[in-house]
Amino acid sequence: MSGVDLLEVLGRTLPVVVFLLTITVVAEVADASGVFDVAGHAAARVAGHRVLALWLLLAGLAVLVTAFLSLDTTAVLLTPVALTVARQLGVPAAPFALTTLFLANTASLFLPVANLTNLLALARFEELGADHSDVIALALAPGCAAVAGTLLVGWLVHRRDLRGSFVRAAPTGGHDPLLLRLSGTVCLAIGPLFALGITPWAVSAAAAGGLVLATRLRAPHLLRTVSPPWGMALAVTALFVVIQVALDLGGESVLGALVGEGDGAGDLARVAAVGAVTSNGVNNLPAFIALESVAGDSPQRLMALLVGTNVAPVVTPWGSLATLLWLHRVRAAGLPIRLREVAAQGLAVALVAGGGAVLALTLVA
Repeated sequence: MSGVDLLEVLGRTLPVVVFLLTITVVAEVADASGVFDVAGHAAARVAGHRVLALWLLLAGLAVLVTAFLSLDTTAVLLTPVALTVARQLGVPAAPFALTTLFLANTASLFLPVANLTNLLALARFEELGADHSDVIALALAPGCAAVAGTLLVGWLVHRRDLRGSFVRAAPTGGHDPLLLRLSGTVCLAIGPLFALGITPWAVSAAAAGGLVLATRLRAPHLLRTVSPPWGMALAVTALFVVIQVALDLGGESVLGALVGEGDGAGDLARVAAVGAVTSNGVNNLPAFIALESVAGDSPQRLMALLVGTNVAPVVTPWGSLATLLWLHRVRAAGLPIRLREVAAQGLAVALVAGGGAVLALTLVA
């Protein structure tokens, strides 16, 4: 790799890394301020003592958090809220925890900021003549299909636990009211800004700076809980360089043979399937980076690849970083989770949600 190539790779990596660091700060300040806690308990009050309604409301919250604050935010910050609410209400916690996990992945198609793979795909979409609004429009149908498939599988697996009602009220903890309102307003505001196509890293950086300043003034002790993922940022940067070297050494031709060509239903399914298998075998981020150059030769094929790398890597624990983060959270909370059961339900989600997403993409494309 020449120096010019290295600078090009680093230039592409920098906006993604800045977004990753700053959106994590936004999410963690919001969590420390009580935004997710209040939202989770509000869902419990609105549910009207019905377990199924509570599950659907928390699922809707997971979709919104994933779409606007990224899948890792859902896995890391919303999972403990879902577990706490379920335990306080005396309802089974496993359906809420697993649904949060799967929606963190399957709901990450809607907006570019929902998944690092989406951010990486933006430049390629632009090269193919698809602007920000085109990408959102193209992702809408497969995104809705993926969420619907996830909820269908979740209901079929956990329908017995989702019956009945609960009687205990869910308390909310004490939070600084001004900081809570400010953090909630920022979280609500950045979503439309992302959807409008304003540069993601600029929005997240401004939001992070404002929230850090406000927290330093109102409750500086909360900043001790904020930990930007510096190690992950370095790993993502190194990963870009390593995969580019591998592609330059002949990997591109091998991957091109796997994904084939064409925009037909079978062609799109093939791209998604290769992305899904590769993501579950290695990890969705390197899978997307490696496959983008050979599969992303049309907006439809690139979206099919995102279906494979966003929706489907829910079978193996390492398929998505969000799954690893989720496992750490549920184990820390003392929830007994068997990886075999997670993998079995994940496989069903990958097939139903991923297949539905590809079908929806085919119909709108």
